[in-house]
Amino acid sequence: MSHAEFLIPAQPAPPQPAKAVSVSRIVGYLVVALWIVLGLSLILLMITNWDTDKFVRYGPRYIHGLWITLTLVAFSFVFGAILSIPLAFARMSANRVLSGVAYCYVYLFRGTPLLAQLFLVYYGLGGFRPQLESVGLWWLFRDAWYCGLLSMSLNTAAYQTEILRGAIESVPRGQHEAAASLGIHKLVSFWKIVLPQALIVALRPYGNEIILLIKSSAVVAIITVYDLMGETRYAFSRTYDYQTYLWAAIFYLAIVEALRHLWAAIEARLTRHLKR
Repeated sequence: MSHAEFLIPAQPAPPQPAKAVSVSRIVGYLVVALWIVLGLSLILLMITNWDTDKFVRYGPRYIHGLWITLTLVAFSFVFGAILSIPLAFARMSANRVLSGVAYCYVYLFRGTPLLAQLFLVYYGLGGFRPQLESVGLWWLFRDAWYCGLLSMSLNTAAYQTEILRGAIESVPRGQHEAAASLGIHKLVSFWKIVLPQALIVALRPYGNEIILLIKSSAVVAIITVYDLMGETRYAFSRTYDYQTYLWAAIFYLAIVEALRHLWAAIEARLTRHLKR
């Protein structure tokens, strides 16, 4: 039986091959440089064209519009989440009637623009004023903010229905069978075993849906809701200054970035047991 009499000294790592400069890499560098130049140009224009009077006059209106946007998105997302729960179970139901109705709802609201749905609620249902007054619902449909809230809630409910349904169905069937073999009630196993795993899967799509909802909320300005975009339109109609829309874009970008980092922190916290 042979054995080694001395150890082979460690050898240095092989040199990294030089990366060839390709056309796509050059184009990528040029595009990034162009974006940097455009960004610096916008910052320079904002500094050179700064108007303190406009900032003092319209700044509070922007803050008010930002608050309206945040409350509108928050309420519509919560109401959409509540509505998506029975719709998701209806989509997964073995009953063809329930499944078909839920499918038609999801297909309709996901297949049509939010702006068209908003017009149908605000202008379409407004034509039924006598009927709505007779049932005591005219107070809801005469206010543009409530119409925007209803439209956004119905729209996001369709997307959240598919998110929740896909997340629940992604949980392996063996989880249900293991819980049943231990004599755990179906409701308990769903609440304690299936749903936590499903929500982890749905966490990232829910974050994407909130971000899309924030950006989509700008359409309510068309029906005279003074959200962030509505206040921006008001400021532009008084000043004809392009910077009003630039500030609105900065506000939306700040909201999305703050939400993205918050959602990433929540996801890292909830999935810490899955990291090795």
